[in-house]
Amino acid sequence: MSKITWSGQSFFQISVSNSKDHSAQIAIDPFDAEIGLKVPNVSTDVLLITHNHHDHNNKKAVKGEPFLIEGPGEYEIKGIFIKGIPAFHDDAQGKERGNITIYTIEAEGLRFCHLGDLGQKQLTDEQVEEIGQIDVLMIPVGGVFTISSQEAVKIISQIEPKIVIPMHYSIPHLKIKLDGVDKFLKAIGKNSVVPQEKLLVKLSALPKEGMDIVVLLP
Repeated sequence: MSKITWSGQSFFQISVSNSKDHSAQIAIDPFDAEIGLKVPNVSTDVLLITHNHHDHNNKKAVKGEPFLIEGPGEYEIKGIFIKGIPAFHDDAQGKERGNITIYTIEAEGLRFCHLGDLGQKQLTDEQVEEIGQIDVLMIPVGGVFTISSQEAVKIISQIEPKIVIPMHYSIPHLKIKLDGVDKFLKAIGKNSVVPQEKLLVKLSALPKEGMDIVVLLP
């Protein structure tokens, strides 16, 4: 069983456990309080940073002595397999906003993918192959600094995950101007999604057909 919680922007915590003796915490892209959101108190075993912007790289916010991953490569920690895949923050080969790292995480027989501040209007064939089969996809949908809601729909169709969690969109107190999640939900044809505090995922309970959209409360 894995538990996913979201603190806003692209900051996720994933808790994985396969038995009483084995569990691990993963944190991704902690933000700085400058963006207007309250920084949660998080302790973690693994910390992933997709790129070096202040709304994604507040390492000091995370307690403990996590294994830090800040770029492409393949890693194994506590039975978790992580792959960092190079990508761009814009649709101009990184000339405008630089590079990011997409992460895939494999744990408990589940495969997660966090797209960071993806700005490419579509993934390359190589990136799609590197990402592979995904159960839970975390994707930016707020536009402006990342792909728009319409572009997010296209990227989702390239990856074909079982569950999609939108991120990096406008929420109360966020000082960064982004589109709201409603625009994405309309674009993907899901108008009535009830936000949840957390997502519990297990292999046996994944959608057999189609795809679920899960909106998390920060």
